[in-house]
Amino acid sequence: MTTVPELFAAAAALATLLGFIAVWAPRRLLVKVVAVLAVAGFLPLGYLALVELLSRPKPVALEWWLAQAEEATVLGSLMKEGEGIYLWLQLAEAEQPRAYVLPWNRRLAEQLQKAREEAEEQQTELRMRLPFEPSLDDREPKFYALPQPALPPKDLLPGAPEIYDHPGADV
Repeated sequence: MTTVPELFAAAAALATLLGFIAVWAPRRLLVKVVAVLAVAGFLPLGYLALVELLSRPKPVALEWWLAQAEEATVLGSLMKEGEGIYLWLQLAEAEQPRAYVLPWNRRLAEQLQKAREEAEEQQTELRMRLPFEPSLDDREPKFYALPQPALPPKDLLPGAPEIYDHPGADV
């Protein structure tokens, strides 16, 4: 579930507290009425703003709760030249996937495209290293395809290894 009800309850409590302070302050009646109307207008507006933000991708620079994440699985992406790189990420620390937007960077977009093609070719996952690190250094690729998993070991019969004897070897 989302944290919208909890965030809205906290904002509503603070707004109500400020409204009470304004009402009990030694001010004229008009100032008190305006304060109560401001609180009454803030509550629905605050809730609508929080709900509207649910469908918007968050800029990676604004992520502070999960900012120390080492890597994330890229579930989907969309690149809009000159605008941004939109990502749908599954973080190990989060239950649900989240939408983020990176500032447009041509090198990063090319890297994402190449890694996506490799992941599709190898039928593996697409990953992203340090998704919230602000630096775009050339240390290592930010996007990469997981290598193909190793094949399972072949099962041998219990006991000694099998040795092939060619039927005509005794001649």
